Amino acid sequence: MDSGPFHADESSAQALAGGGPKGSGIRDFMLEQHRTFFAALPYAFVATLDAEGWPVATLLEGAPGFIKPLDPLTLRIDALPAPDDPANDTIHVAEEVGFLGIDFGTRRRNRANGTVSQVDRGFTIAVRQSFGNCPQYIQRRSIRHTRVVRNEAQRLTSLDDRARALIGRSDTFLVASRSRAGVGTTGGADISHRGGRPGFVLVNGDTLSIPDFRGNRYFNTLGNFLGEPRAALLFLDFETGDVLQLQGLASIDWKGSAPRCVQGAERLWHFKITRGWYRPAAAALRGSFIDYSPVTLATGTWDRER
Repeated sequence: MDSGPFHADESSAQALAGGGPKGSGIRDFMLEQHRTFFAALPYAFVATLDAEGWPVATLLEGAPGFIKPLDPLTLRIDALPAPDDPANDTIHVAEEVGFLGIDFGTRRRNRANGTVSQVDRGFTIAVRQSFGNCPQYIQRRSIRHTRVVRNEAQRLTSLDDRARALIGRSDTFLVASRSRAGVGTTGGADISHRGGRPGFVLVNGDTLSIPDFRGNRYFNTLGNFLGEPRAALLFLDFETGDVLQLQGLASIDWKGSAPRCVQGAERLWHFKITRGWYRPAAAALRGSFIDYSPVTLATGTWDRER
């Protein structure tokens, strides 16, 4: 990548945080090991954009092999969002898309972001950025799948008790973001994993406060927030298959008070909920908890640190 792998807002976020990474594993093609990894997954997390340009975070599932890396620049997914998914009818040719594969059994994860080049019974991504992520904050689970029985999705204008309970017991969620217009080909849609001990996401009315623990210092998500605050979250109940999808506005607190709020936090970010969808048993994915990531065990929660 002649212009470097980071867009202007990512570089600004790195500067605000005290410095970026010493190097970068971001490429404009998928390595063979990443292609092999994607092809073996029975699920993946995807960021799309709705008709108004808001990010949407969703989960797509299928038998291993439903993700097909056709070559180093092309990724085929033989699945589309379900009719009750807010991501339904958001995948269109030339639109931005973010793609994240995670193996919860091994803590391995890789990303492939780009634009949609074809849509039929599935869709194809023309990859612009591909990179691996470290295994930090990924809790190990033994994954299995069950048959999905479709229930009616509940549209939310604010969090109800069921949504609050799911957030409160979650040790994992996904965050979808997008860069602002004009940052060039290094921008686009992105989806990233966040993990911590249950209780690491503070619910205060319809605002979530989230500690930002030390990571790879790429600041893909927080960099996107600087230029485009619209974002989306996905929480998954690994026992029931319930899915909570949220859209809202993100803001970042760069002050040094974060470690006093949550052990291990370098800064905080807040998510003001605009709308949401609670989809009971919408995912076939189930996961029996095995253990926390060692770095997760070094972090705290709001309940303990408040």
